Amino acid sequence: MAETPFTGRIALVTGASRGIGRAVALGLAKAGAHVILSARSVGALESVDDEIRSAGGAATLLQLDLRKGDRVDQLGPTIYQRWERLDILVGNAGILGPLSPLGHTTDDGFLSTIDINLIANWRLIRTLDPLLKRSDAGRAIFVTSGAASGKYAYWGAYSASKAGLEALVRTWAAELENTPVRANLINPGATRTQMRAKAFPGEDPETLPAPEDLVPLFLQLASPECNSNGELVNFREWNQPRA
Repeated sequence: MAETPFTGRIALVTGASRGIGRAVALGLAKAGAHVILSARSVGALESVDDEIRSAGGAATLLQLDLRKGDRVDQLGPTIYQRWERLDILVGNAGILGPLSPLGHTTDDGFLSTIDINLIANWRLIRTLDPLLKRSDAGRAIFVTSGAASGKYAYWGAYSASKAGLEALVRTWAAELENTPVRANLINPGATRTQMRAKAFPGEDPETLPAPEDLVPLFLQLASPECNSNGELVNFREWNQPRA
């Protein structure tokens, strides 16, 4: 595998077993990074690992349920013991949660959505911040949604979780200004994923961009040369033809 800007870099991707997370993990590995593949089931990650290894890349499988805060908190010390730093964090894992009127949303439905989409990412930031600062160019990328605007009826739990995530990441980015770390957000827009199919079951998935189409944007923001910080990049706008 030829030398690239990602050769030898250590990357963690949450929700790496399918969809956008899988595509980004494969993209980083094919670009030379050693990728820590995280998901709730190691079994679901094995095919990703197989594809990475068949392409000459390297990966480590990490079973992690983001609802278990003590496990997330141990992630930083665990990575430090083996690599002593982290170069790239992709906070991709998330759930759709209940699509229902706020007055009908259950405690479990609302709180589990906030736990996974917001609180788990705060825990990731807290435990991995010291490791990213040990990198010469730490890069963190989180996945948000247009639903964070709060304009869509029945999307209350998901919308609140993503709005909170945007505020969280931008706050962290402001704190990182005088460090080698940069943190940004990507709004993929409508993408051909299982979550999208669940939210819009009547939609033809073939009319949507594939997760692989987003990989160049993730690689751009993960690159040591990228100095963007605290930005929210909308994939559809970024992907428009340039004159």
